[in-house]
Amino acid sequence: MTKAATQTTGVLGRGPFFWGALTLLSTALIVGLGVSEAIEGKGVLIMLMLIPITAFIAMMRSAYRLAGTTEPGCIAKGAAQQRYVKRVAICTSLYLLSFAATQFAGNELDPPRAVIFALAVLTGLAVSGVFWAMGRLIIEETDEFIRVLTIRQALIASGLALSSASIWGFLEAEDLVMHIDAYWFAMIWFFGLMIGAAVNRVEHGTWGAL
Repeated sequence: MTKAATQTTGVLGRGPFFWGALTLLSTALIVGLGVSEAIEGKGVLIMLMLIPITAFIAMMRSAYRLAGTTEPGCIAKGAAQQRYVKRVAICTSLYLLSFAATQFAGNELDPPRAVIFALAVLTGLAVSGVFWAMGRLIIEETDEFIRVLTIRQALIASGLALSSASIWGFLEAEDLVMHIDAYWFAMIWFFGLMIGAAVNRVEHGTWGAL
């Protein structure tokens, strides 16, 4: 692929590898700041998470464009994958909007707790929508090879997230580590998808559909 073609299929002239690395590095930095208590405010930390989330969206968009080319290691996306990308984009947009509304309402309006409760649940449901989108992709995908790659990614991501939650939970129960909010394990699941894609690449020569 020529440089011009890469710029056309990428996001801001960058491919999925750049955006994936940026996602991992920015998240590691933010988690480090939180664990070290360099930044204590939860609102600030959650706002900072918009950086890796944006990079993750750019990575998906870049991979989506690249998959339509003849670049080695990519599989052209069918209707199921296209619907998946749209669903994830909708859920991510809903997450950003509901989270912004929660922060604004809590800091500026001082609404009833029922309103904050509803907004917080909506934010969580937006994240859950990504898991639903993954499930629909597995159900709707007709290419058995792509379906296997997708299931492998989901299993690797789930194993990483659940293992992290279990280990950290037992350490926290013994007062050996600080408490962290449960939604961070959903973030670990998303990063597990990228690890699963790398495993697919090593073992099968392709990153898969995601």
